[in-house]
Amino acid sequence: MPDISEPVLQLLLAATVAGPLVGAVAALLPAPPGLKGKSPDQAVLRHGVLVTGVILLLTLALAAGFDHSRPSVMQASTDISWIPALDIRLHLGVDGISLPLLVLTALLTFLCALYSYFRPPTGASPKAFVALLLLLETGTLATFAVLDLILFFLAFETVLIPMYFLIARWGGAAREQAAGKFIVYTLLGSVIMLLGLLLIGLKAGTFDMVALATDGGSSLSVTVQLVAVIAVGLGLAVKSPMWPLHSWLPDAHTAAPTVGSVLLAGVLLKMGTYGFVRILLPATPDGLHAFAPYLGAFAAVGIVYGSLVCLSLVREGGKGDLKRLIAYSSVGHMGFVLLGIATMTPTGVNGALFANVAHGLITGLLFFLVGALKDRTGSTGIDALAGVAGAALYGRAPRLGALLAFAAVASLGLPGLAGFWGEMLAMFGAFQPAAGLSRPAFLVYLGLAGLGTLLTAAYLLLVVRRICMGAVPEGAPPLADVRGHEAATWTPLVALTVLAGVWPAVLLGLTDPAVQKLLAGGAS
Repeated sequence: MPDISEPVLQLLLAATVAGPLVGAVAALLPAPPGLKGKSPDQAVLRHGVLVTGVILLLTLALAAGFDHSRPSVMQASTDISWIPALDIRLHLGVDGISLPLLVLTALLTFLCALYSYFRPPTGASPKAFVALLLLLETGTLATFAVLDLILFFLAFETVLIPMYFLIARWGGAAREQAAGKFIVYTLLGSVIMLLGLLLIGLKAGTFDMVALATDGGSSLSVTVQLVAVIAVGLGLAVKSPMWPLHSWLPDAHTAAPTVGSVLLAGVLLKMGTYGFVRILLPATPDGLHAFAPYLGAFAAVGIVYGSLVCLSLVREGGKGDLKRLIAYSSVGHMGFVLLGIATMTPTGVNGALFANVAHGLITGLLFFLVGALKDRTGSTGIDALAGVAGAALYGRAPRLGALLAFAAVASLGLPGLAGFWGEMLAMFGAFQPAAGLSRPAFLVYLGLAGLGTLLTAAYLLLVVRRICMGAVPEGAPPLADVRGHEAATWTPLVALTVLAGVWPAVLLGLTDPAVQKLLAGGAS
């Protein structure tokens, strides 16, 4: 790895977080003469690709300069006083937990901008679309980089407005209702979360997340920790999304445009589970320990519930929607993440972080593929896709069919692909949870999670059978195979899914030392 000095790393991280915001403002300005291309719309879409591409390069440079021999240490740290009266600071930093999520966010946003350049959004102004996309990237990157509770809340909230408008203005049927449900659920959860964050900061005497992790909850009474876990946990659980607080997600995914679904599943859901690991696990360990069995129970039920709903949607005559099915599959997959966190063990938490990244790669690819199917057939209905509109993908568009089958088997956790390791480690953590947690209860959760993996395999293989297999219908219209811009967009996700599957140490080597330190109360 190149030897990059700490000041340069600080500049890289600050530019990574602030760059998309500057780009969002620039997107609203008139394009300079000579850069408009064929039209102003093309110019602003190209601007989105350029800005997100630069941000991706900055995160890759940050990852290259990161000291991989010390992933448990906060690096590229910037700590400047912002509001002295409340001791709120502009505190940024990155460690082995946040670095993969920063790179994932930058990658998915760039791929969405690239996809949108070749498949421009239909609806309102492309200027507004690109500006909102970049504002969304700013909020998500900041969420994973800030180390102050109040800044975390502000970054957490920044993503809500752009995602609301992406759904409401560029979505499909029932987009306004879905966007309204999304904003109501997440705002209500955020208000409660803010109260919990204020309680932690005021009682501990600091909003600094590093100091809180080092303190290990010693400055907070058990009662304060319990109240904080309830308040903060509810806000994070809505975004995660934890059953039964998930009901906004299927509607949002079904109505959202393709890039909205990719970012919602690939990045936004990770913000909730990241908050559990970064804030509650180290700062309120006693409170989280008391609620861990309940968190595990909700997670296990969510795994089975999501799979059963997917089975119902995929059955013949069930009138299921493929985007809705993938949304419910996310409830199950994120259940494994929450189960791993609930074990409060290094194995389980590492599994949760691995599953976070794997879900972002695989589900992002799935939503891209479903968007391509809708472009070609005009429908995401499973019965329609399995009928005249798109049956026998293997025969009519073999590369597209192969990619859909690949994403499906990756999502069901096939060994050798990214989806396997996170779920397996989360289940290993449930087999032997942290001291003081009920092992019989977690063994029940382990059994439910195992059942969920079987149900997941069942519905995803049914999706492949119904949409990809079969004889080409007589008189079926031509169906375009993978196009050049689609191959460019999807290839990185396929490659990283394989890489993480065959070489899990790429991620675990980063997360494990940082997780060990968090669980040890900040001690190296």
